[in-house]
Amino acid sequence: FYFRNKYRPFLLFVSLLHVHTPLVTTKKFQGRSRHGLYGDNVEEMDWMVGKWLLGVIDKEGLKNSTFIYFASDHGGSLEAHRGNAQFGGWNGIYKGGKGMGGWEGGIRVPGIVRWPGMFPAGAVIDELTSLMDIFPTVVELAGGTVPQDRVIDGRTLLPLLRGTAQRSGHEFMFHYCGAFLHAVRWHQKSS
Repeated sequence: FYFRNKYRPFLLFVSLLHVHTPLVTTKKFQGRSRHGLYGDNVEEMDWMVGKWLLGVIDKEGLKNSTFIYFASDHGGSLEAHRGNAQFGGWNGIYKGGKGMGGWEGGIRVPGIVRWPGMFPAGAVIDELTSLMDIFPTVVELAGGTVPQDRVIDGRTLLPLLRGTAQRSGHEFMFHYCGAFLHAVRWHQKSS
């Protein structure tokens, strides 16, 4: 794919099964982690992203012209058990996990961004963002504008990533499970 588009803009979306139950991993990575099958999956996913995606981007000289966003769609799956062993992640100090309504452990996930020369390396942004923000961010990077004939819930991440804004474009963030509202985050503009 990237060979055909190496010299022009392209979008590559990769969605990995890893760290989702049933936690299928190859024999090469089984038993490598001290954190069981879930840890094995994390290690294999890390290898795939580093070797297959980032490695090829770097090798092809696309590192400085490629915006990369890596994130999870939810927290760990805490309800998955095999016997007494819980597998499916760990959400640290946050209560809940995947499929557990609006608890922080299910909706608070890290996002990692890489674009050398465009964004400062090692920066930590502790602002409320959403995967919905990817759409307006990519549209802006491509030189377009988001549709004006409907409400777009996402906000571009570029001001935060470039350091020209200190606050997210979101004052409220609503979390739905299906058709039901489970949580609302409010970040007062004046706080």
